[in-house]
Amino acid sequence: MGEKNKILRTRSKEIGVFGAVELKRLAADMKETLAGIKTGVALAAPQIGENSRIFVLSKEFSGKTPLVYVNPTIKNFGKETLVEEGCLSLPEILGLVKRFPITRIEAHDESGKKFKLKAEGLLAQAFQHEVDHLNGVLFIDRAEKIFKIKDKKE
Repeated sequence: MGEKNKILRTRSKEIGVFGAVELKRLAADMKETLAGIKTGVALAAPQIGENSRIFVLSKEFSGKTPLVYVNPTIKNFGKETLVEEGCLSLPEILGLVKRFPITRIEAHDESGKKFKLKAEGLLAQAFQHEVDHLNGVLFIDRAEKIFKIKDKKE
C-alpha cells in the first residue's frame, strides 16, 4: 500500500478554505476511519488518498489536545533520539527512527481556528510522523534500521 500510493510521496497541498463542507466531511471521515483501526494513533490525509495538509489524532491518544490539525507547522527541540516506529501505510514494518523529544505545533482546526501546542514523548513523535506524511516522507526514509514485525517477534 505505502510504496505504491503516489500521494504518499507527494507534498500535500495547503487547505485554503476553512469551514467548507468538504473539509468538515474529510475531517469527520478521517476521524471515523481512525476510530475503526485498532493500532493507529493518527492518520494523515495522504494515507487515504487525499492530497491535503490535514491529519487527525485518535481520541484515546490525544487526551485534551485537538483531534484535527489543518496546515500544521512544527518546530522540534532537544536532541534526537532513536525510537521505534510503525505506520498504518506499511503495516508489516517497524523501524528505528531519530525523532525530537519535544515539538511545538501550530495548526488550525477544521473551522479555521488557529492553535498552538507543545508536545513531548509519543505525542511529539506522532506529530513529526504525521507532518512527514504531509511532506511526502515515510518513516522508512528516516529509519536507521528496518525490520518486519514477524522478525521482531522471533
